[in-house]
Amino acid sequence: MNRDDIIATLNEQKPPFLNFLGGNIVDVDIEKQTCVFEFCVPLDYCHSGNVVQGGFVTAMLDAAMAHAVFGLDPTITRLSSLEISTRYEDATRGEHVLTVTGRIRKMTRSIAFLDAEIHNAEGNLTATAHSVAKISR
Repeated sequence: MNRDDIIATLNEQKPPFLNFLGGNIVDVDIEKQTCVFEFCVPLDYCHSGNVVQGGFVTAMLDAAMAHAVFGLDPTITRLSSLEISTRYEDATRGEHVLTVTGRIRKMTRSIAFLDAEIHNAEGNLTATAHSVAKISR
């Protein structure tokens, strides 16, 4: 499968809740083992005006990490987080395009070590995450 086919397949198979957050996969790089989402979170998922609620920030980071794995190996059917840690660097704001990049740091047959980051429309880092996940085939 080529890059465009992988992106189309991942977007077709992504969980519906990612649509609520305005999420679409825009890039996959098999060589770099990355997946890039763009999100535009509606104000309904924000507090204090336009600040995205922290659980949704973690969900976006988690989705990008998981889809990096799914994009790399189509035999993987499920990924279960064993541990995830999120660091909030700045406010992540809704109604602006956010670029969320997930990457595989190391992967064995049964465990993946992942990380991700969110950049706002100005290119500023707003949040990062690290995760360890169990792979099911």
